[in-house]
Amino acid sequence: MPADPHLPGAHLRPTRNWINDPNGLAYYDGHYHVCFQYNPYGPEHANMHWGHFRSPDLITWEELPLALTPTMGGEDADGCFSGNAVSDGDRMIAFYSAFRTDRWAQPVTTAESRDNGVTWTPRGSLLIPELPDGTTMYRDPYVWREAGRWRMLVGSALADGRAATLLYESADLEQWEYRGPFLIRAPHPVAPGADTGLGWECPQYLHTGGRGALLLSVWDPELGPRRTLFYPGREQDGRFHADAPALLDHGPDFYAPALLPAPDGRWLLWGWSWEARDTEWVREAGWAGLLTLPREATLAEDGSVRQQPAAELLMLRDERAVTAAGETAGTAELGTVSPSFDLTARLEPRAVSAAGGLRLVTSADNSEYLDIRIDPAAGELVVDRDHASLDPRAHGGTYRIPCPETKAGSSAPVELRLVVDRSVAELYLPSGRTLTLRFYPTGGVPWRIQARSAGEGSLGYTVEAWNLRPHTMRHMASGGLLTAGSSRSRP
Repeated sequence: MPADPHLPGAHLRPTRNWINDPNGLAYYDGHYHVCFQYNPYGPEHANMHWGHFRSPDLITWEELPLALTPTMGGEDADGCFSGNAVSDGDRMIAFYSAFRTDRWAQPVTTAESRDNGVTWTPRGSLLIPELPDGTTMYRDPYVWREAGRWRMLVGSALADGRAATLLYESADLEQWEYRGPFLIRAPHPVAPGADTGLGWECPQYLHTGGRGALLLSVWDPELGPRRTLFYPGREQDGRFHADAPALLDHGPDFYAPALLPAPDGRWLLWGWSWEARDTEWVREAGWAGLLTLPREATLAEDGSVRQQPAAELLMLRDERAVTAAGETAGTAELGTVSPSFDLTARLEPRAVSAAGGLRLVTSADNSEYLDIRIDPAAGELVVDRDHASLDPRAHGGTYRIPCPETKAGSSAPVELRLVVDRSVAELYLPSGRTLTLRFYPTGGVPWRIQARSAGEGSLGYTVEAWNLRPHTMRHMASGGLLTAGSSRSRP
């Protein structure tokens, strides 16, 4: 069977079946641990287990046995849903949502590992059996240590129509005291056509030096997962005093970001990027979902959350595929890239009315392409995937990301970094803003990079691109570890 051309090589996921939220992120005994929601039986959201990868360097990964498995007749009989993990002495403890179909809430339970994540022992009972009054949704614990105590946030929705995240505290990870709502908000506009939602999943708390940002995934009772956002602000006496919310990622295919505090002081972040193609195609492919590249998340002085690819990912760059600089009043062919590449660009419209940008052409006849265009009048980049797949089962759409470096109505230069891995594109701006989307080229290789100018004036460009090597993945076999050259090497 030929290799799936859309299966990523530099992004984490198993070669088969469904994955969604990153879970259980922790650093322990020299390894980064990344777990995730996983259905080992098919490419649909069901039978939720925790899959598990670990790495010493974010480049070489090892696939471990399933971390969490539902217990027949137990509190998590119908799924081990989302949560996180912490290291505590000689053990790691996973906190997660215990799902049963006979109850709507997903109370918190735990599992413990004392062998660097290879095996886990479930608690077998609920950690917090009683839910606060007035909650209509309750899920996704996030635990961290601060000022000599353990703290926990849980995502929630309230009966009065407001979304909330709830705060607990503990001295020993066993007895937890409910401190009350950490933040409550009624739905509020966060972007054109988007609000902060009726319920919040997967709360995460990015904090340093008294300042913080609450990262939230917006959930709707009818539509399900919608978008991600953050509230900047400060905590005082167990309450988060938030400023205005903002989108965490401006793309259509990013959800459930999770944080990992690295031993060098960085905050690392992974998100789930879901499929943007019809269910029939997903079933044919036999897999769904992937984790984004690890990102470094920082708090800016203005309270915004800035994201950039983790520095280690530069090690995945292979030979330089494109080096180009010049100016065009039409279309300039810059060179070819593999289906996985890392690109940096500086684009400078020579007039306010110029609407140029880059085009990734993925078919020989130029009919299939992904566009990244500058809109100088709006001060935004536009990412257009309406022509990014010749297969009608792929989803289209255009998406915008603000470029604060480019004042609306000016022709200032735009800098960007674009990482493409077969069917996922992650766009990063110097401001720390990101846009994540999925697309599914069918036209074969090689892929071509073009600089294009439209409207009056020309476009100046400086572009460099490197083909990406796949990360190295070692897989568990019945007799031990089976070493493979990449994530696509598994049979």
